[in-house]
Amino acid sequence: MDITAPMQGTIVTIDVVVGQQVRAGQQVMLIESMKMHHAIESASDGSIEALVVAVGATVMEHAVVARLAPGEVSIAAAATEAAEDPAHIRPDLAEVVARHAIGLDAARPAAVGKRRAVGRRTARENVADLVDDGSFVEYGPVVIAPQRRRRALDDLIARTPADGMIGGLGKVNGQSIVAMSYDYTVLAGTQGGQNHRKKDRLFELAESLRLPVVFFTEGGGGRPGDTDMMGVSGLDCLAFMYFAELSGLVPLVGINAGYCFAGNAAILGCCDVVIATADSNIGMGGPAMIEGGGLGVFDPHDIGPIDVQRANGVVDIVVPDEAAAVAAAKQYLGYFQGAAGEWACADQRELRHVIPEDRKRGYDVHAVIQCLFDTGSVLELRRDFGLGMVTAFARVDGRPVGVVANNPGHLAGAIDSDGADKAARFLQLCDAFDIPVVTLVDTPGMMVGPEIEKTALVRHCSRLFVTGANITVPLVAVVLRKSYGLGAQAMMGGSTKAPHATVAWPTGEFGGMGLEGAVRLGYRNELAAIDDLEERERVFQQMVDRMYEVGKAVNVASHYEIDDVIDPADTRRWISAILEAAPPVPVRQGKKRPNIDTW
Repeated sequence: MDITAPMQGTIVTIDVVVGQQVRAGQQVMLIESMKMHHAIESASDGSIEALVVAVGATVMEHAVVARLAPGEVSIAAAATEAAEDPAHIRPDLAEVVARHAIGLDAARPAAVGKRRAVGRRTARENVADLVDDGSFVEYGPVVIAPQRRRRALDDLIARTPADGMIGGLGKVNGQSIVAMSYDYTVLAGTQGGQNHRKKDRLFELAESLRLPVVFFTEGGGGRPGDTDMMGVSGLDCLAFMYFAELSGLVPLVGINAGYCFAGNAAILGCCDVVIATADSNIGMGGPAMIEGGGLGVFDPHDIGPIDVQRANGVVDIVVPDEAAAVAAAKQYLGYFQGAAGEWACADQRELRHVIPEDRKRGYDVHAVIQCLFDTGSVLELRRDFGLGMVTAFARVDGRPVGVVANNPGHLAGAIDSDGADKAARFLQLCDAFDIPVVTLVDTPGMMVGPEIEKTALVRHCSRLFVTGANITVPLVAVVLRKSYGLGAQAMMGGSTKAPHATVAWPTGEFGGMGLEGAVRLGYRNELAAIDDLEERERVFQQMVDRMYEVGKAVNVASHYEIDDVIDPADTRRWISAILEAAPPVPVRQGKKRPNIDTW
């Protein structure tokens, strides 16, 4: 039986001698082809009869290199290879394991100690807390800062692991995401040349795989000390463009603790939701940039503290620490991951008594929201900004919904510029990701007056009309009490007939403007003709009461301007009916909306 060469090449070793017994599959020679070595093996058990070639011979494919006499082979005589120990670490693997270990927290006690000293976790701890156990696959962990021209390689490996940015694929609530974090222990979490390239890679993955991105953004912005990158200004980096292009395609979650300046803040500001700890300082320029611009010397704690950024709308959710930030991020992502399997809700009969019988008596709309939606499911956004409007995610029978509600505790629920912006932007977010919307209406209308017009109210309030009229997700409007004028229409997508259902509670009241104002304006001359002030007030109140009877919810429903007046305890049933009737969300190949406004 002939033993032949499997390919064209040169014989580099002969591992048997004439007369030697061999097993099937045993190597008899080694051939080199295109700089690679390949075994020439015996096809069966037997003894070597002859060697046809010598070391250094060049042979063609299928050329005979030896002859074999088939036959039984004694175990003792056969040459066998020892089985490899699967626990054995070869030198090449040992090098890789050691290199990966250098960047782990256990190998960097000094860096970890600095984080503990300021009461914060490491970047790796945050990512590990975010993703499901064992699910994280890291990209570029052995990358180092591009500073080889100014620093020794060993120093860079030890002190700049991952070039200050940890990122990869993981799962949250069992579904895949891209998880990323700047590492403040590496060059103050600045944006280095290689970590920009890592961002490019991960943002492209998020786009192609349609994965949400969660980004921990603590850091000082751009890094001027890199030496190994080509170019001058670095303005041709692609990370900011790639990240901004994800807006409206996948959910973007930004988390910050501590300092977040310049480029890091730009990344944070592109996110759909910004979650920040109480010790955050967020600004488009840090102390060095401010001083460099000749604008003075400032302590970093003076720049964008949380009290400023929560009130002006930059931060959506304020939390005490990083653990709470991660918990909020997981809850937020859950609304984009489908229905919850288990849910509970409060006794819905309690809703009958949340709105006071006295139509002028205030109440807390948050009590309505907490009772109406699934227990523990409400996550409010921008609570400290646009106080006259509440925006939140919640669930009904486990299904995610967006909630927009007037807050009668601020300007009696009148819509101002901040409130309109807050609601319009939230509607964009819900529409982009096909999350149905429930609006809870209690507004006397748009805010009016000389001072409010200085805020460009005409444009801001109209934004709510333009956005609301063009969303395509299921919309349910529930009138809790006041439903007056343009403000009420804006809350319902432009009309009481724009939502898929518009219902009112018995406390609902409707009109082209507030009742008191309508009487004073419409009956100004009649009232002025009454000289007795007490009689004038009596007549005025009589007119208001008469208009209330005309505009009360039952009468409006009888004219079919709304779909029904309902027992508040039946509100969830109406919402569920619309959610169940809606067609399945289509699988999208691209974006539904070009982007979600950052503001």
